[in-house]
Amino acid sequence: MRVVVIGAVAAGMSAASQARRRDASAEVIVLEGGHDVSYGACGMPYNLSDPARDIDDLVVMTAAEFREARGIDLRTGHTVTAVDTAAKTVAVTPEGAPPYTLGYDKLIFATGARAFVPPLEGVDLEGVFVLRSLRDGARLKAALAGGGATRAVILGGGYIGLEMAESLTLRGLAVTLVEQAPTLLPGFEAPIVKRVAETLAAHGVAVHTGARVSQITRGDGGLTVHTDAARFEADLVLVAVGVRPNSALAEGAAIALGARGAIAVNARCETSAPDVYAAGDCAESLDRVSGQKVWVPLGTTANKQGKVAGANAVGADTSFAGIVSTAAFKVFELEVGRTGMGRSELSATGREAQFAASNQGSRASSYGHVERLDTVLCFDPDSGRLLGAQMAGREGVAGRINVFATALSAAMTLDDVASLDLAYAPPLAPVYDPVLIAAAVAQKAREGRRG
Repeated sequence: MRVVVIGAVAAGMSAASQARRRDASAEVIVLEGGHDVSYGACGMPYNLSDPARDIDDLVVMTAAEFREARGIDLRTGHTVTAVDTAAKTVAVTPEGAPPYTLGYDKLIFATGARAFVPPLEGVDLEGVFVLRSLRDGARLKAALAGGGATRAVILGGGYIGLEMAESLTLRGLAVTLVEQAPTLLPGFEAPIVKRVAETLAAHGVAVHTGARVSQITRGDGGLTVHTDAARFEADLVLVAVGVRPNSALAEGAAIALGARGAIAVNARCETSAPDVYAAGDCAESLDRVSGQKVWVPLGTTANKQGKVAGANAVGADTSFAGIVSTAAFKVFELEVGRTGMGRSELSATGREAQFAASNQGSRASSYGHVERLDTVLCFDPDSGRLLGAQMAGREGVAGRINVFATALSAAMTLDDVASLDLAYAPPLAPVYDPVLIAAAVAQKAREGRRG
């Protein structure tokens, strides 16, 4: 049995490790076009904020460790250029060596996602960066170490853009953030966006929304970002406008694509081609709330799908249950989290929903040092089923978002959530936890609408 995996980051190495663990006799070959494997891409903004840290601190396990400790034939610098699912072969071009053809019994696509770079004039200029791979991080870190940059413009007001606004501010740069949409964090509700905007302003980050970038130019004074409303000067520009699935190789092999151009898979991570699987940021997932296929590239999903694909490739019968799109991030002292559906997801399904916002203390008032948590719940007005949740506050967000994520996975109603037996201790949470209060506020809103 030969299992070939294309891609050596989260999903790819999870798949390879799982296949090797379940079948010690299997030949497991991983082909990676680059030289970086198994690294924590989500940690790059925090690494970049600390000039003393080496970018390789983000590597979880080296290529040599995978080869020696796990017996995986990991070939870096080996780019797969084509896949023939009928012949069950892949065409490989190694660095500095002749191309060759490699046969497989089972094939796993773990090709990930790529940074989306809009077709703007000037995006290829020196001083313009993206942040997706470890090498991207190394290039940006080297530029910051040069010491000449004092001004940065970030294009994109999503997770990476906001995390990098903090990182570059901590490195002493004056940061301007430009977002084409009318607000930061498209898909988040107004109370959450307001908290984020206030936090950015408090730390001196200039935010410009509703600004469409037309080009980037370089002159004697550095870079200039041109928008339809204004011009912004910079020493470096970070393009953080999102990612796209790396599915071109699969598409070239006539493998079906699904949600947003990601590789279509079933619960076993099988593609439309026999003996071919896909996992991670290149593959779609089942949304457990809407019941539809979606593409939500997250490291947690990549690792889980990778395990499923690797196990099934060597004869197991495991399934990936799907996702509820849970995510969290930090911008300066503010924690932000979300799970389930919001307005943008609802518009794609045509489903009717109701929203309820609340603001609660993070701990008992008798303890003091209480922080305020903003919460917005999305729910079905007829059944009362919880459909989504968003939160922002200076503490306690991730744990509470995980409670809502669990409730979504269990298809719980507002009544179910409001009756949960949650922990109480004055330093940690009030008698009625913000989760319970948010559910109660939503119950009243639902009753008011029905009444």
